[in-house]
Amino acid sequence: MQKAVGVIQTVGFPPVLAAADAMVKGGKVTLVYYDLAEKAEFMVVIRGPNAEVEIAMKKGIEAAQNTFGGEVVSHYIVANPPDNVVGVLPIEYTQKDIPYRF
Repeated sequence: MQKAVGVIQTVGFPPVLAAADAMVKGGKVTLVYYDLAEKAEFMVVIRGPNAEVEIAMKKGIEAAQNTFGGEVVSHYIVANPPDNVVGVLPIEYTQKDIPYRF
């Protein structure tokens, strides 16, 4: 079964940290990727069932925006990514994810 992908990109580290925390606490999702996007922007990527990703994304966006100076640059959900996208982008589950995977 394919899992949805949710991405939040913020300006600065504190908002992306708040978003990541809220997302993994707000839904049955797994954090699969985190990195510096460009300039001072950071991104966090989650995967899980579509309904859970939608709930987690709402909570993550809210948390990032409520962080002092928090600015969400972009956010999106890919409900059913095709295998070729999963194979190319760093959104596949890894060995480090297994203990936390839903």
